[in-house]
Amino acid sequence: MPSPRRTLALVGNPNVGKSVLFHRLTGEYVNVSNYPGTTVEVARGRASLAGEIWDVVDTPGVNSLIPFSEDERVTRDFLLGAPEAALVVLDAKNLRRGLRLIFELADYGLPISVALNLMDEAMDRGIEVDVRRLSELLGVPVVGTVAVTGEGVAELKRATAKASRLAPTASNEDGLENALSTLEAFWPRERIGRRGLAAALLAGDESVPAPRDASDLLGAAAAIRRTFFRPPRQLMFEARESVVREIEAQVFSRKGEIRSGWAARWGAWSMRPWPGYLIAAGVLYLTYLFVGVFGAGVAVTFFENTVFGRFIVPAAARLMAGVPSPFWRDLMVGPYGVISMAISYAFALLLPIVTTFFIAFGLLEDSGYLPRLSVMVDRAFRLIGLNGRAVLPMILGLGCDTMATVTTRVLDTKRERVIVTFLLTLSIPCSAQLAVILAMTAGLSARVMFVWLAVLLGTTLAAGAAAARFVPGARSPFLMEIPPIRRPLLRNVFLKMRIRLAWYVKEVVPLFVLGTLVLFFLDRWGALRVLERIASPVVRGWLGLPGEATGAFLIGFLRRDYGAAGLYRLQKAGLLNLRQVTVSLVVVTLFMPCIAQWFIMVKERGLRSALGMTAIVGAVALGVSCAVNAGLNACPWILGR
Repeated sequence: MPSPRRTLALVGNPNVGKSVLFHRLTGEYVNVSNYPGTTVEVARGRASLAGEIWDVVDTPGVNSLIPFSEDERVTRDFLLGAPEAALVVLDAKNLRRGLRLIFELADYGLPISVALNLMDEAMDRGIEVDVRRLSELLGVPVVGTVAVTGEGVAELKRATAKASRLAPTASNEDGLENALSTLEAFWPRERIGRRGLAAALLAGDESVPAPRDASDLLGAAAAIRRTFFRPPRQLMFEARESVVREIEAQVFSRKGEIRSGWAARWGAWSMRPWPGYLIAAGVLYLTYLFVGVFGAGVAVTFFENTVFGRFIVPAAARLMAGVPSPFWRDLMVGPYGVISMAISYAFALLLPIVTTFFIAFGLLEDSGYLPRLSVMVDRAFRLIGLNGRAVLPMILGLGCDTMATVTTRVLDTKRERVIVTFLLTLSIPCSAQLAVILAMTAGLSARVMFVWLAVLLGTTLAAGAAAARFVPGARSPFLMEIPPIRRPLLRNVFLKMRIRLAWYVKEVVPLFVLGTLVLFFLDRWGALRVLERIASPVVRGWLGLPGEATGAFLIGFLRRDYGAAGLYRLQKAGLLNLRQVTVSLVVVTLFMPCIAQWFIMVKERGLRSALGMTAIVGAVALGVSCAVNAGLNACPWILGR
């Protein structure tokens, strides 16, 4: 019977090239899945190290093993699961930050090897690192690498198999060692990472998995913390920092001049108010054009109308024509059929959007511009309790709110992910819906668009501010390493895209099938018609719209643009006046999410949160729309009448 494979954990700060190095080590054999109990993605693969096959896990990038975010907690918990070794990836340009992480990791007692990555960028900045001396001082293998070109990877594979343990930094100043020893005693001696767990507790981290009676452990940690005149976390940082600075002084030097090329100048410009905001606007606009216009427009139209509309769905209908049971024919190719709706929706509508999004995200990620964009918009997003990281899902919501909900994983805290998911559900129209909205306002008074946009922005700001106040949790600090601007390697961008698309097919497509089955049976049992009769008085009485609009709002739950398209048909038929057009635009924008987004909300936030957000969104949409209708009735001059 073959012996079980050993596990290697890739650990490193954000933006050090860890994921690129992971793909260099593992090649194409990669699986991406959520870490158990979280929405944080962890990539797993296999690598041949010194002739032996290892399982390699790319842990989320961290700044500390005392977690502030879910990403950092996942990395900490994985290391507590006792992998056989850890490969720490450092940025050669920012050695001090990486050394701090190494000495935190030393408290976990794992064999360590080090990849000193981005050596080419260090040389461009006139930085030299004595790799051999660094290895001697740490007592672990250290290899200089350039992951994007593969330089040093072969040597790193050999060195990783020789990983060794690094001695923890020791200091009994102010009684640190005695305190750590006292807390270590709460765990069995064979427990991996005892010292790391004790250090986290002493620093005030109460998310540490506790043995025995948690109240005894937390009480002891709190009592010990009160004996210190200065915060223990600060004392531990200072103890490590003295060692880090001593090592850095011996191996790190600046000997050459910084090479200033187009990338350096572009990177500097993008961080200044001018032309930084202009660059940010241009990048966001290009991203929207690629994802929202090309992906959600041109590509979706081709796949919907040509690939599925002319070939796949008609072929499936011909095959099902020979099936005697109407039930099975409708289940597969009816109005709510698995092939005609679920598969068509997943592959013709969302797959082009997902693909273009992953390409755009990969380019922004690998170029180093994404952190700069977050910095430029941070001040604006703080008005609604968020920070600059929220810009990506909010902007991508204009392409597809479903995928934008998935990208809330890039945010640090659950609180921020809930707020952004709520705002995406409430007030961000997807590109398909936006296209129909623009078609409805074409040829009408510009005041209609102005009122719609003013209501949308006002609702977003008010809802965001309210959510920031009432959603529990603290605002996360906006700490971000700014990497240099790089030329993205298309090979890496498309490799990441393929891995993420595999995740999409595995995780998301089944949700569309499930949602379609629910709608199929609701329609078959007559529940959809009952809902239309129940909602019709509200639509006619409170919103001042014709009864025919009720069906458009209900069908909007299947697809947002279907609802907008139904209203567009009513407008073209002359059934909506200027006031009703304006009100209907507000309703269809603020209304419930489409079914695909709703199921993703359930997956990402949980059923209870999804139901709660849906109820709040419905109430806000109805309340705001009724207020707009009342206001326009009272002041018809707003629309120029």
